[in-house]
Amino acid sequence: MHAEVALKGRSFINALDFTPEEYEALFSLAEEIRTHPQDFTGACAGRVLATLFYEPSTRTRLSFEAAMLRLGGQVLSVADPQTSSVAKGESLADTIRTVAAYADLIVIRHPKEGAARLAAMYSPVPVINAGDGAREHPTQTLTDLYTIRTLKGRLSELAVAFCGDLRFGRTVHSLLRALSRYPGMRFFLISPEELRIPEFLREELSAQGITMEEREQMEEVLPFVDVLYMTRVQKERFLDEEEYLRLRDFYILTPDRLELLKKDAIVMHPLPRVTEIAYGVDADPRAVYFQQVRFGMYARMALILGILGVV
Repeated sequence: MHAEVALKGRSFINALDFTPEEYEALFSLAEEIRTHPQDFTGACAGRVLATLFYEPSTRTRLSFEAAMLRLGGQVLSVADPQTSSVAKGESLADTIRTVAAYADLIVIRHPKEGAARLAAMYSPVPVINAGDGAREHPTQTLTDLYTIRTLKGRLSELAVAFCGDLRFGRTVHSLLRALSRYPGMRFFLISPEELRIPEFLREELSAQGITMEEREQMEEVLPFVDVLYMTRVQKERFLDEEEYLRLRDFYILTPDRLELLKKDAIVMHPLPRVTEIAYGVDADPRAVYFQQVRFGMYARMALILGILGVV
């Protein structure tokens, strides 16, 4: 008897679309998949997943495709919109209605904020947001929560530091929202002034009574955190390359700085990294970002099963 996940037919656009209880059901299912993968082979036989990626991706696209294939389903993929009718001027609404004629579930990444929600409005099949602009990345949040829960044993009473590009970092925005619903959380926001969290998110969290400590020096925070969530400065979000180059190396986690962390802390990163984590950090057992990659596949397998109503 597998963990029951009551998400059949629902889209996943925002990190808050699922309750903490629904996340917990997904985590339980992901853990079953991770420990007994043979029990899920063929679970999605005869089902088709479509991935529409209007922005580059390695982990998110491949993890969804690997997840569906490991479940025995099939995948239709558009990894470059210029090879599709988008290059001919087709609207997103028409593309979605067309793809929905072929697939049981659509995963979309798009550079414009709100594109995934628009897709869900026009799609007769469920839609999963794999990142829209600089606003949301809920399936990365699913991955991140599962990673923290698995490695720290809980999703409450934790000190979490977000470091780097908090302005454009959609993974940060989604994860902050999701973690804010758990009790006893303490948040540190480490960034230069130019890359602080956007005002809309600050106001949203403040209205909920969430306290956040904003700092510019990472050394001030590292000794107190249970989870350090590093992010890259995203070149694709900058109009001024000089500004990007000035901020790119503002924070670099080195082995020396790592010594400031607790022995049982974990270092996470949604990847890809550029310069913000030195390669010398990788061998430290607290560096879990490649475990995070693997966990992401199991979490997305659980998500697919839940939305398709297979479990």
